[in-house]
Amino acid sequence: MWEWTAGSHMYRGMKAQVHLANEAEPMTAWLSLDITSHMHFVETLRWWLVIGLAISALVSAGLGWLVALSGLKPVAQVTKVAASMSAGSLKERIPMDSVPRELELLVTSFNAMLARLEESFARLSNFSADIAHELRTPISNLRTHTEVILTKKRAPEDYEENLYSNLEDLNRLSSIIDGMLFLAKSDNGLVLPAKEKIELRSVVEKLFEYYQLLADDTGVKLQVVGHGAVNGDRTMLDRTISNLLSNALRYTPPDCTISVRIEPLGDMISLSVENPGEEIAVEHLARLFDRFYRVDPARRESATNHAGLGLAIVKSLVDAHDGTVGCVSRDGHTTFMISLPAWPADHE
Repeated sequence: MWEWTAGSHMYRGMKAQVHLANEAEPMTAWLSLDITSHMHFVETLRWWLVIGLAISALVSAGLGWLVALSGLKPVAQVTKVAASMSAGSLKERIPMDSVPRELELLVTSFNAMLARLEESFARLSNFSADIAHELRTPISNLRTHTEVILTKKRAPEDYEENLYSNLEDLNRLSSIIDGMLFLAKSDNGLVLPAKEKIELRSVVEKLFEYYQLLADDTGVKLQVVGHGAVNGDRTMLDRTISNLLSNALRYTPPDCTISVRIEPLGDMISLSVENPGEEIAVEHLARLFDRFYRVDPARRESATNHAGLGLAIVKSLVDAHDGTVGCVSRDGHTTFMISLPAWPADHE
């Protein structure tokens, strides 16, 4: 097979030996074809392919840019919402209607983060209002008592009575401040419990001796069932259970029984404090451990020496022990339950 050029034409040719019946010697046969038009077509096709590829690349780049712009629009919305976010705009959410499937998880996570921020900010705002209210009452009492006692000269007994009244308000202020300082340390991870073997029944029985006089005044009985050893800090656990017992005594009707139950649950030890009395509405259960949170007026503390930090401190102490705390209120009984890491059996 040969190819050659003659003038402006291109040819392709081939030769072959042909044997004829009447000829002794084979003959050589030549076949040639003018391929000029074919080569021009191939050259034109090559240029069209180059131009087509260039146009396709430009079109693909443009379409890719449009697709990317459309697909990243939710990301732009996230950026816009994040840039405009402030305390007054935490209710904004990114709509999920036009979000592509690949970005649904990102947008869902961002909306969930905004929801958590909104809830935290609302709780912080409520907390600020509550603490202002709690501090205003004793300070107002102190100022009023002092102003009244200074209006005129009085007997020494009157001054002494006023000082005792002021001392009660000062003790309440001190209790609130101590509780707030403890919770602040807990929030910043500065409350580090010791690790030792604590027999919960002995802690409960010791606290029963302390609260027995208060229980006898109202005819309330105290009972404990079960045993369990936990890995924790004795002082912190004593304060935790004391707060739960104090809370139970405050709301238990006369001549009823407060039951403390201790039982193992796998690698945890469960301690529950159950008392009869008025039930807590379901919508309040999740916020019982918030600072200064008040339920309805029927369960407000009537005494002035309770600042509403007891259950918040309980949660902080349990969290410091890597435990859990919860509350169930139904059938005329309210039960506070805490779970704490059990003392390892191989440490016996």
